[in-house]
Amino acid sequence: MSDLFEDYSIAAERTGAYDEMFAPGQAARPSYRQLAGALDGLSLADVSARADSMARTFLDRGVTFDYAGEERPFPLDIVPRVIPAGEWTVLERGVAQRVQALEAFLNDVYGKMAVVSDGVIPRRLVTTSQHFHRQVHGFEPAGGVRVHISGIDVVRDAVGTFRVLEDNVRVPSGVSYVLENRRAMAKGLPEAFSQQPIRPVEEYPRRLLSALRKTAPAGVDDPTVVVLTPGVFNSAYFEHTLLAGLMGVELVEGRDLICRGNRVYMRTTAGEQRVDVIYKRIDDDFLDPLQFRSDSMLGCPGLVNAARAGGVTIANAVGNGVADDKLVYSYVPDLIRYYLGEEPIIANVDTYRLEEDAAREEVLDRLDELVVKPVDGSGGKGLVIGPDATREELETLRSRVLTDPRGWIAQPVLQLSTVPTLSGDKFGPRHVDLRPFAINDGDDVWVLPGGLTRVALKEGSLIVNSSQGGGSKDTWVLAESPDVPIEAEPRHSISIRERTSVWPVESSWRDRDRQAEQQQQ
Repeated sequence: MSDLFEDYSIAAERTGAYDEMFAPGQAARPSYRQLAGALDGLSLADVSARADSMARTFLDRGVTFDYAGEERPFPLDIVPRVIPAGEWTVLERGVAQRVQALEAFLNDVYGKMAVVSDGVIPRRLVTTSQHFHRQVHGFEPAGGVRVHISGIDVVRDAVGTFRVLEDNVRVPSGVSYVLENRRAMAKGLPEAFSQQPIRPVEEYPRRLLSALRKTAPAGVDDPTVVVLTPGVFNSAYFEHTLLAGLMGVELVEGRDLICRGNRVYMRTTAGEQRVDVIYKRIDDDFLDPLQFRSDSMLGCPGLVNAARAGGVTIANAVGNGVADDKLVYSYVPDLIRYYLGEEPIIANVDTYRLEEDAAREEVLDRLDELVVKPVDGSGGKGLVIGPDATREELETLRSRVLTDPRGWIAQPVLQLSTVPTLSGDKFGPRHVDLRPFAINDGDDVWVLPGGLTRVALKEGSLIVNSSQGGGSKDTWVLAESPDVPIEAEPRHSISIRERTSVWPVESSWRDRDRQAEQQQQ
């Protein structure tokens, strides 16, 4: 093995985590053997030059993210993550199953709430969620779909078993990095890329556009789709522009839209044009100042009423955030059994519900051993890793938990699996997670082969979020057989249509400053 991997096995053993590339003793696992052979022929100078070239490419293409107020190229490591076909088939089915259950749950809690009356979850769990919006209770979304796009975060535990870490069905982001990572890796490591039957990711924009058009309001033969962005100050603005461009649709801001007669129109140089589907990249609170934050300058007055009247499809639907609540997450295995009559294909991470007295008492006795998370947190913000926290941080956390038990969950510290990552003059094991993206068109759930692998660039760190200094890897899903060409289309989709419950104006400069602040939020 190359000197780049000198002492790698010692470092991997020190982490106590499952290493995805090397078995104990530093023998490459079967799915990584071709990649290991390609890396073995490279020197440090070769690897560094290719990594620098990929970073320059990202900067030139605007593939950046906001880190501490500074725009930086999104870090892409030169070693991809490889997932064998058999493992991916299980992941794919598990992600699709989860999307089905969450879709059914959202339809239910904004309707009859049978899941409450049947005793599966307590009513207060739903009604106290910060993202449960009564403004959209009781209406059926145009097109019949609430969860058009989802990102389900999964991790491997210490024995290599995949588990779901959290659900993202509100405004999931990151798929642009999946597309750009693949483009960069095909050039950065061509000798490994060309030797493996890797399933493609390039059809995601086509699948997304097809699903959005399919869920347009009834009676619209040729629907107009737009991507609604908060604007250039938003940290994910690159993704908004990329997806709009690849789908061939307009990228709009709230000030470009107008609602009249429960219809939505877009201002163009040729006059107003009706909009049928809005792929929103704005949090619900900023979407419609008539229904949510009255000071919002990012959305458009009247959008919620237009959606309630069936005049426009909003993807993802308003109110989906209740399914992102991490306390609701702890009930998803029960929701799968209730709505689908199936056992969960991918298990949750063990979770303590701190609103329960016994669980809270145990967690407060073991704060220095557990990870405690706010139920409405995202991007790694607000979570406290007990073993790494100071005494003062733990005491502050204790006070916050006692003040608002509903606002927190706790989980054991998972030693996320590791993949070799370039660090200085050699490769070291770094912890990773995975966000597979799924598209739901109302009939099928299609899961993008791969997804966004995020990597903690600091040795020993378990925080993989880019906002906390993490990076990414290209995710290679191997085809089922070497005979399957690289260009072959994915063949798996999961039918969901028949699922039912089986259990009984131009701004002033001051306004623009306010708008920029809201975009950052």
